[in-house]
Amino acid sequence: MIFPRRRCLQLALATAAASVFSYAASALDYPTRPVRLIVPVAPGGGADIVARLTGQWLSERLGQQFIVENRPGGGTNIGTDMVAHAGADGYTLLLVNLTHAINATLYEKLNYNFARDIEPIAGIIGVSNVVEIHPSVPAKTLPEFIAYAKANPGKINMGSAGNGSSSHMAGELFKMMAGVNLVHVPYRGQGPAMTDLLGGQLQVIFATTPGTTEYVRIGKLNALAVTTAQRAEALPDVPTVAEFVPGYESSQWYGIGTPKGTPAEIVEKLNREVNAALVDSKMKARLADLGGTVLPGSPADFAKLIVGEIEKWGRVVKFAGIRAE
Repeated sequence: MIFPRRRCLQLALATAAASVFSYAASALDYPTRPVRLIVPVAPGGGADIVARLTGQWLSERLGQQFIVENRPGGGTNIGTDMVAHAGADGYTLLLVNLTHAINATLYEKLNYNFARDIEPIAGIIGVSNVVEIHPSVPAKTLPEFIAYAKANPGKINMGSAGNGSSSHMAGELFKMMAGVNLVHVPYRGQGPAMTDLLGGQLQVIFATTPGTTEYVRIGKLNALAVTTAQRAEALPDVPTVAEFVPGYESSQWYGIGTPKGTPAEIVEKLNREVNAALVDSKMKARLADLGGTVLPGSPADFAKLIVGEIEKWGRVVKFAGIRAE
């Protein structure tokens, strides 16, 4: 049978419309199966804690499991590369943090381009880093620690969650501005670094507040200062670094991203649910206990934050001559 040309065109348009409708309906029904939330660092650190709180919230709200999966290595690049090349269907998400902004300059060649390949969904919280030292270090205040470090150049080990991590960059900025020589020891995540700090193999770390403030409260570590411009709610009696080193400021932040090209309906749905968590009284209390300040807003707001951080820390990386190891 031969169809008139107009009839063929009508059939083609109907088929295309049905396909689009089916795709949109699928996005609106999201999620229909478990979702992976990739954390590109080792378990036990701030990123891991924030991811698990967020994953639990999304699981309860959306009726499917949001499974937190740690993929450490390569300064977050192994896990990030995995997400960047995953299907853009909303079933593989990324726990985004400051390290991603730093890596944009730190690494000359990557298998992905963060700005091109990752779609920002929502910010979650911003947190301070804390200058924490092992009790064996003879210092009770930040000025005393600076004096001790200047008297012992190259003899103090400074742990970090990895090369280019927020703890590393906060420490490098401190070294530069305070004029001290600390030996950087990178780990595959904050958790392993904290283990060695507690064991005395490290003397200092610029750790993010989630997962570390409890060690300060029970006296296993001494907190000398926080790195944000204002004091942290979780540690109100701890001064800021800027009170002794004018102009110093550094902070970590966390959010959610997904492969570029993920349907806008899915991005908006996840953004809406994350923002709902940030105004929930119980969730806000849990995040506040971690020393976090919530970061509500649209996907565009989170994207703007990331762009600004890429520019800021790009200047620090270049000025300090930091290279990926």
